[in-house]
Amino acid sequence: MTGFRHNVFDHDGVRIHYVTAGTPPTGGGGGGTIVLLHGWPQTWWEFRLVIEPLQSDGWFVVAPDYRGAGASSKPESGYDKQTMAGDIKALLDHLGVRNPITLVGHDLGMLVAYAFASLYPNNVERLVLMEAPIPGTETYESVMGTTRYSQSRLWHFHFHGAAGNEAETLIAGNEFPYLRNFYVKLSANPDAISLTDAQRYVADYSAPGAMRAGLELFRAFERDADDNRRILSEKGKLKMPVLGLGGTASFFLPVAQKMLSEVAESVTVRPVEDSGHWITEEQPATFLQRLREFIQATGGAKPTHFAA
Repeated sequence: MTGFRHNVFDHDGVRIHYVTAGTPPTGGGGGGTIVLLHGWPQTWWEFRLVIEPLQSDGWFVVAPDYRGAGASSKPESGYDKQTMAGDIKALLDHLGVRNPITLVGHDLGMLVAYAFASLYPNNVERLVLMEAPIPGTETYESVMGTTRYSQSRLWHFHFHGAAGNEAETLIAGNEFPYLRNFYVKLSANPDAISLTDAQRYVADYSAPGAMRAGLELFRAFERDADDNRRILSEKGKLKMPVLGLGGTASFFLPVAQKMLSEVAESVTVRPVEDSGHWITEEQPATFLQRLREFIQATGGAKPTHFAA
């Protein structure tokens, strides 16, 4: 896509592939940086429809494949979200980003984004969290213990998180129908992730080690819960403004306010109408509207084409 730059960065033996757009900051100056963290089973590609508009708004956009996904390497370990947040911090240091960022996380990328904001609060100006329960919160325990959520929407958390390699064995050879099922059933608009896009994602997750790496993110949830409880006890709630976005056809909206208020002091929750789980692909224009409104409300620059 025009204006998208692909590169790789090696950090402690882990290769991180990332896409950038816009003008990079120089030293401590330059324009604002927005970092987009994808979910499972996706890659940076989930943000393809919003990167150019954000670049046009004046942002330096960074969209990495986190460790284990896409063109990034698939190490045996390091899938707890604090370690993954450390990868992102090292990437931003490599890029020369010094000013606080706007950080957006979707699905399991939301858990990495929360870990980043918890570990490096001075590096985050504002935080956008979409479509995942945070391990270690009371809401997470409640959601996972509620039959209508855990069996209908979040059943795969149990399957993917089980010890051993049974999940990989059962999925092997069936990657396309298995992953396509998530794209269709968790959406309000099943056509939002096209057959071509689904094939792209499935190819990434069919690469050697990719499915194992993706499932390791789920297997790390118990450690994530311990880490999240510990850092909340040590540092207290997040102080930066937090926006929760959820699709009106998804599970997230009814629990977002309570859950995010457990971990952050300043929380706003907004719906994305006519969307399921895949917000930036189902309703990219509404996502951009909600994001721009949040940026403006929290002291960010007003884009020249933003409609008040």
